[in-house]
Amino acid sequence: MTRSIDYGNLMHRAMRGLIRSVLEEVAEHGLPGAHHFFITFDTTAPGVEIADWLHERYPGEMTVVLQNWFTGLEVTEEGFSVTLNFGNQPEPLVIPFDALRTFVDPSVEFGLRFETQEDDEDEEEEEEGEEALSDDGTPPAPRPEAEVVSLDKFRKT
Repeated sequence: MTRSIDYGNLMHRAMRGLIRSVLEEVAEHGLPGAHHFFITFDTTAPGVEIADWLHERYPGEMTVVLQNWFTGLEVTEEGFSVTLNFGNQPEPLVIPFDALRTFVDPSVEFGLRFETQEDDEDEEEEEEGEEALSDDGTPPAPRPEAEVVSLDKFRKT
Protein backbone atom coordinates (compact mmCIF):
# COMPACT_ATOMS: atom_id res chain seq x y z
CA MET A 1 0.00 0.00 0.00
CA THR A 2 1.42 3.36 -1.05
CA ARG A 3 1.22 6.23 1.40
CA SER A 4 0.70 9.76 0.18
CA ILE A 5 0.11 13.16 1.69
CA ASP A 6 -3.42 14.43 1.13
CA TYR A 7 -2.57 18.10 0.57
CA GLY A 8 -6.12 18.99 -0.48
CA ASN A 9 -7.68 17.87 2.79
CA LEU A 10 -4.84 19.39 4.81
CA MET A 11 -5.37 22.75 3.09
CA HIS A 12 -9.14 22.61 3.57
CA ARG A 13 -8.58 21.98 7.28
CA ALA A 14 -6.13 24.91 7.44
CA MET A 15 -8.55 27.19 5.57
CA ARG A 16 -11.39 26.28 7.93
CA GLY A 17 -9.05 27.03 10.85
CA LEU A 18 -8.32 30.46 9.37
CA ILE A 19 -12.04 31.19 9.04
CA ARG A 20 -12.64 29.96 12.60
CA SER A 21 -9.92 32.33 13.89
CA VAL A 22 -11.36 35.29 11.98
CA LEU A 23 -14.89 34.60 13.24
CA GLU A 24 -13.64 34.15 16.82
CA GLU A 25 -11.97 37.57 16.60
CA VAL A 26 -15.18 39.14 15.24
CA ALA A 27 -17.30 37.43 17.93
CA GLU A 28 -15.05 38.90 20.62
CA HIS A 29 -14.32 42.37 19.21
CA GLY A 30 -16.80 43.01 16.37
CA LEU A 31 -16.02 43.73 12.72
CA PRO A 32 -13.11 46.14 12.29
CA GLY A 33 -13.36 49.00 9.81
CA ALA A 34 -15.00 48.16 6.47
CA HIS A 35 -14.56 44.40 6.84
CA HIS A 36 -17.61 42.28 6.04
CA PHE A 37 -18.09 38.70 4.89
CA PHE A 38 -20.04 36.88 2.21
CA ILE A 39 -20.33 33.27 3.39
CA THR A 40 -21.79 30.66 1.05
CA PHE A 41 -22.73 27.27 2.44
CA ASP A 42 -24.47 24.05 1.47
CA THR A 43 -27.94 24.16 3.06
CA THR A 44 -28.23 20.35 2.82
CA ALA A 45 -24.98 19.59 4.67
CA PRO A 46 -25.18 17.66 7.94
CA GLY A 47 -25.46 19.95 10.96
CA VAL A 48 -26.84 22.98 9.09
CA GLU A 49 -29.76 24.49 11.01
CA ILE A 50 -31.86 27.15 9.27
CA ALA A 51 -35.55 28.05 9.36
CA ASP A 52 -37.81 25.91 7.16
CA TRP A 53 -38.78 28.91 5.02
CA LEU A 54 -35.09 29.67 4.35
CA HIS A 55 -34.43 26.05 3.45
CA GLU A 56 -37.37 26.11 1.02
CA ARG A 57 -36.09 29.33 -0.55
CA TYR A 58 -32.47 28.11 -0.68
CA PRO A 59 -32.72 24.32 -1.15
CA GLY A 60 -29.05 23.74 -2.02
CA GLU A 61 -26.86 26.76 -1.38
CA MET A 62 -27.20 30.04 0.48
CA THR A 63 -25.01 33.12 0.85
CA VAL A 64 -25.25 35.20 4.00
CA VAL A 65 -23.62 38.53 4.75
CA LEU A 66 -22.07 39.42 8.10
CA GLN A 67 -21.91 43.19 8.03
CA ASN A 68 -24.27 45.70 9.60
CA TRP A 69 -26.72 43.65 11.63
CA PHE A 70 -25.93 40.34 13.22
CA THR A 71 -26.04 39.14 16.78
CA GLY A 72 -25.12 36.14 18.89
CA LEU A 73 -22.10 35.07 16.85
CA GLU A 74 -20.69 31.99 18.57
CA VAL A 75 -17.83 29.93 17.19
CA THR A 76 -16.95 26.32 18.02
CA GLU A 77 -14.44 23.84 16.65
CA GLU A 78 -17.14 22.46 14.32
CA GLY A 79 -18.76 25.67 13.06
CA PHE A 80 -20.57 28.82 14.07
CA SER A 81 -24.01 30.10 14.93
CA VAL A 82 -25.33 33.59 14.36
CA THR A 83 -28.65 35.43 14.22
CA LEU A 84 -29.21 37.46 11.05
CA ASN A 85 -31.94 39.85 9.98
CA PHE A 86 -34.12 38.73 7.05
CA GLY A 87 -36.66 41.45 6.25
CA ASN A 88 -36.80 42.67 9.86
CA GLN A 89 -37.18 39.08 11.04
CA PRO A 90 -34.28 37.74 13.14
CA GLU A 91 -33.38 34.15 12.26
CA PRO A 92 -30.80 31.96 14.03
CA LEU A 93 -28.47 29.94 11.79
CA VAL A 94 -26.08 27.13 12.63
CA ILE A 95 -23.40 26.54 9.99
CA PRO A 96 -20.74 23.82 10.30
CA PHE A 97 -17.37 24.66 8.76
CA ASP A 98 -17.68 21.51 6.65
CA ALA A 99 -20.73 23.07 4.93
CA LEU A 100 -18.79 26.12 3.70
CA ARG A 101 -18.33 26.64 -0.02
CA THR A 102 -16.90 30.19 -0.08
CA PHE A 103 -15.75 32.83 2.37
CA VAL A 104 -15.15 36.31 0.93
CA ASP A 105 -14.13 39.61 2.52
CA PRO A 106 -14.55 42.04 -0.39
CA SER A 107 -13.21 44.97 1.65
CA VAL A 108 -9.70 43.56 1.26
CA GLU A 109 -10.28 41.41 -1.86
CA PHE A 110 -9.78 38.17 0.06
CA GLY A 111 -11.61 34.94 -0.64
CA LEU A 112 -11.49 31.21 -0.10
CA ARG A 113 -13.35 28.58 -2.08
CA PHE A 114 -13.87 24.99 -1.00
CA GLU A 115 -14.15 22.91 -4.15
CA THR A 116 -15.68 19.47 -4.42
CA GLN A 117 -15.77 16.89 -7.19
CA GLU A 118 -19.15 18.38 -8.24
CA ASP A 119 -17.51 21.81 -8.61
CA ASP A 120 -14.88 20.31 -10.91
CA GLU A 121 -17.61 18.78 -13.09
CA ASP A 122 -19.52 22.10 -13.18
CA GLU A 123 -16.37 23.95 -14.30
CA GLU A 124 -15.86 21.43 -17.13
CA GLU A 125 -19.46 22.00 -18.29
CA GLU A 126 -18.99 25.78 -18.23
CA GLU A 127 -15.81 25.46 -20.27
CA GLU A 128 -17.82 23.54 -22.87
CA GLY A 129 -20.12 26.56 -23.23
CA GLU A 130 -22.96 25.50 -20.96
CA GLU A 131 -24.03 28.06 -18.38
CA ALA A 132 -24.24 26.73 -14.83
CA LEU A 133 -27.58 27.45 -13.15
CA SER A 134 -28.38 27.82 -9.49
CA ASP A 135 -30.64 25.33 -7.74
CA ASP A 136 -33.76 27.32 -8.70
CA GLY A 137 -32.85 27.26 -12.42
CA THR A 138 -31.69 30.87 -12.69
CA PRO A 139 -28.18 32.04 -13.58
CA PRO A 140 -26.05 32.49 -10.46
CA ALA A 141 -25.56 36.00 -9.11
CA PRO A 142 -22.15 37.51 -9.91
CA ARG A 143 -19.68 36.93 -7.12
CA PRO A 144 -17.58 39.72 -5.67
CA GLU A 145 -14.07 39.83 -7.03
CA ALA A 146 -11.54 38.28 -4.69
CA GLU A 147 -8.36 36.32 -4.74
CA VAL A 148 -9.46 32.70 -4.60
CA VAL A 149 -7.34 29.80 -3.41
CA SER A 150 -8.24 26.51 -5.11
CA LEU A 151 -6.57 23.42 -3.75
CA ASP A 152 -8.43 20.42 -5.17
CA LYS A 153 -6.25 20.41 -8.29
CA PHE A 154 -3.55 18.93 -6.07
CA ARG A 155 -5.78 16.26 -4.50
CA LYS A 156 -5.22 12.67 -5.60
CA THR A 157 -8.42 10.86 -6.50
